[in-house]
Amino acid sequence: MEAADRPVRVVRDGQELARSDRPLVLRETGCQDRYYLPPEDVRFDLLTPSDTHTVCPFKGTASYWSRPGAPDLAWAYPDPIPDVAAIRDHVCFYDTEVL
Repeated sequence: MEAADRPVRVVRDGQELARSDRPLVLRETGCQDRYYLPPEDVRFDLLTPSDTHTVCPFKGTASYWSRPGAPDLAWAYPDPIPDVAAIRDHVCFYDTEVL
């Protein structure tokens, strides 16, 4: 995990859900790079908390947010394992645009 060297934004159905100049990029073997955005850079007013929770042995338990027609579109780890503590409360989206 490291600071990304470019900004990231998330747009869904024409609405910008997030934009960050300070995302973290998490690289996992066999997975695509995932960008975790600080919560201050996310439009939570456009998202609805989900009842979904998943457990990753490398990151911990994730909580999710949805939009109409896009269930569980974003997630965060409120209490990640120590090895990835930097992503605490940072939000990751399935679809991001690296600027």
